[in-house]
Amino acid sequence: MRRLPAASKRECHTVSRRRFVAGAIAAASAHAQEFRSEWSSTISRPWLGPDYWANPLQDWRLRNGRLECFVAGGDRHVILLTRELSPQAGELQMSVRFGRLEEDQSPLGQGFVGFRFGIRGQFGDYRDTAVHGIGVNAGVTGDGMLFIADPETQGPRINLNQQNLTLRLQAAPEGEAYRIALEVADEHGAVLASVIRNPAPREWLHGGLGLVCSSGQVVRTPHPPFITPSGQDRRDSRRGGTLRFWFRDWTVSGSKLVAYPERAYGPILFALHTLSRRVLKMTAQLAPLDDPGLEVHLQIRQGNSWRTVSRAQPDPLSRTVHYRIASWDDSRDIPYRLLLRRKDEEGATAEHTLTGTIRKDPRNKDRITVAALTCCNDLGFPHSEITRALKHHNPDILFFTGDQIYERVGGYGNQLEPIEQATLDYLRKWYIFGWAFGDLFRDIPVVTLPDDHDVYHGNIWGAGGKKASAEGDPEASTNRVQALQDSGGFKMPALWVNMVQRTQTSHLPDPYDPTPVEQGITVYYTELVYGGVSFALIEDRKWKSAPRGLIPAAAIRNGWAQNPRYEPVRDGDVKGAELLGKRQMEFLERWAADWSHQVWMKAVVSQTIWTNLCTLPPPANTDAVTPRLPLLAPGAYPENEVHTADHDSNGWPQTARNEALRVVRKALAFHIGGDQHLGSTVQYGIDQFNDGPYVICTPAISNFFPRRWYPPKPGRNRPAQAPRYCGEYFDGFGNRMTVHAVANPQRYGVEPAIVNDRAPGYGIIELERSTRKITFTNWPRWVDPSRPGAKPYPGWPITIHQLDNGSNGAPYHLPPLVGLSAEVVVQVVEEATKEIVCTVRASSAEMVLGVPREGAYTVRLIPDKGPIRELRGQLARKRA
Repeated sequence: MRRLPAASKRECHTVSRRRFVAGAIAAASAHAQEFRSEWSSTISRPWLGPDYWANPLQDWRLRNGRLECFVAGGDRHVILLTRELSPQAGELQMSVRFGRLEEDQSPLGQGFVGFRFGIRGQFGDYRDTAVHGIGVNAGVTGDGMLFIADPETQGPRINLNQQNLTLRLQAAPEGEAYRIALEVADEHGAVLASVIRNPAPREWLHGGLGLVCSSGQVVRTPHPPFITPSGQDRRDSRRGGTLRFWFRDWTVSGSKLVAYPERAYGPILFALHTLSRRVLKMTAQLAPLDDPGLEVHLQIRQGNSWRTVSRAQPDPLSRTVHYRIASWDDSRDIPYRLLLRRKDEEGATAEHTLTGTIRKDPRNKDRITVAALTCCNDLGFPHSEITRALKHHNPDILFFTGDQIYERVGGYGNQLEPIEQATLDYLRKWYIFGWAFGDLFRDIPVVTLPDDHDVYHGNIWGAGGKKASAEGDPEASTNRVQALQDSGGFKMPALWVNMVQRTQTSHLPDPYDPTPVEQGITVYYTELVYGGVSFALIEDRKWKSAPRGLIPAAAIRNGWAQNPRYEPVRDGDVKGAELLGKRQMEFLERWAADWSHQVWMKAVVSQTIWTNLCTLPPPANTDAVTPRLPLLAPGAYPENEVHTADHDSNGWPQTARNEALRVVRKALAFHIGGDQHLGSTVQYGIDQFNDGPYVICTPAISNFFPRRWYPPKPGRNRPAQAPRYCGEYFDGFGNRMTVHAVANPQRYGVEPAIVNDRAPGYGIIELERSTRKITFTNWPRWVDPSRPGAKPYPGWPITIHQLDNGSNGAPYHLPPLVGLSAEVVVQVVEEATKEIVCTVRASSAEMVLGVPREGAYTVRLIPDKGPIRELRGQLARKRA
């Protein structure tokens, strides 16, 4: 290879002592920036190490002291996380040994093997660069031609079937541009071929670095942005092809190189925890180390030292480590660390840690702040605007209500089999989620509830955990995947489903009843008590019936009736259709009546809301049109839309929906849900408008399906200044709902429009003990809430009272109760039926409670200590 330009002699001979010292320091600094791979010959595993990010994880491995791309496909590449090319002028040297996997003997097809440099993502973060970034390719094509950036330019050729080749790249500035040289040498060091690109734009030499083994057509990779106007990844990442290569001895050096050791990711990636009734549960998520006998210690700080309080080995499939510690001291903040000791690549014992703080239970705070999020697609990853905003809000607890991952996250589609590769496929997406939010999880309790996409379903009707089957479906021959989904149950194997649930829910409080459902699929519905607030964590998909089999005449496909004669209000509410299932309904009954442990507020948290808040243009028989609908300008309103009847929404089945709401109303609880990609605050109606709980549906973190709410007529009893889409409505299934606020997608005029026009964001719920006020707020993703004058989406905040969740809207009320205190729980029982109407901790000295019917009621006054008093024969009166 030709030498790159050196400094002139005059420049070299006029170095002063001061400059000599500075040069020595610079040389030492440059040495610190250098990188050399270290892959032990004794290690065989899918994880490449904390310095690397593999795309995709399951197609790469460490074996025989080298990195191997053992699954051929488009754009297989590995990113170096801890080094980056500075935008400042300077030099770069990079080399790697490589060769074809020995077992491959067939002729090489299209593709290339080599380097990628100047890698950048669209959103200005190294994590985005690692997952989605693109840059300049330089290497050898499948037919042996060397190239830099443009594979269509004819260059010298080599025999790529040789082993132990070395690829070297050098880049140095020449004037306003760069000179880039690439060469390939054989195992003896003899140069086989070389190519030079001069001039090369200086913009090419800024960003990340990677190794590539890509099958398929070789094209000049465009610079960012990599996203098309539709929001889809442009890269061809399909499986198949002939290029499977190994790499070893990867070195990078030069004055352009900057080291970022803090960017290393793993082997302890992140940890999730909850604290409820003095029981700490934690799940540590590991990279797939797969070392036998591995053990991770949970330690707490005592003075200047660390004490192990629990130790556990990782689950071999989910790569999670689980801890449960009873009688946790929840009266103080306790620093903790997770400690993993293992042999490093050189055989020495290395310690890896992840630190954080288990905060004290905020039971003495007057205001509890809850953050709720949903639907985490990777458009906009790593979602830094949201994590910064959440740090400002400093919530007491985080809820992620579903779709923490999507099948498309990180590109490369999704792999369904074999089980180990499908697991690694999921884990890569889950690792991306943790990469975005893991710093928050160190110190803040978090609840994660899996939804349909988390288990690789577009929609899911869990049907009690049965195995999905397309048998007997006439449409299975044309779309078997859709037929499986429509049949109800789970498409993926139970072992894999349980792995997903282990990663996302094993840190939750113990299940109310841990008995598995069909196929041995585990359950996680439970109660979490924190800060005096009792949260019922519900699985509102696992038992839900599949509508296609129950309503065959509707010809339902993906939740949408294809028979135009089907009337969802008249025909859809079929007998036997379930929503939450018998077991969860029994749990909610007991939960609603139990206000022990000084509980003063209750909330239900589930995957989605229990109404169908959505409109579409006619005929509204599929949501496939949603991404293609034009986004409107602010203030615009389409006149031709109709209410939808999407059976994936929990507006169906209607009877089961109303039964669930009646039980939730007994606790005067509000509801937190997500999934809809449409931020909203609604009050449910059951037998009449406004007699049920309130619900907040939070905006999606990031989405490709911007649902909308543009009803053709204004709602009844709409406040004078409220938007046209507010007020009382019947949804597409005939359910009552009062719409208070909606964050519709529109052209907000905030870049990147591809993210923000779809109305992304998060929800904040503030609960005030002294007043029992509940404040709902949906925030836009792009707003910095720390700035003076920052505003949420229009229509928020919305403040209600605890009793507004079904008591104040009831048609009848009881005589005032006086002389109460916060140490008393009030329970109302209908004397004719012996049914509990509601249970609630007293919020003031005097309370007036609503009831659904006239008649006589018994009021039980249950103090935290002392005897229970009963007031019998309390007659209900019609509200004025």
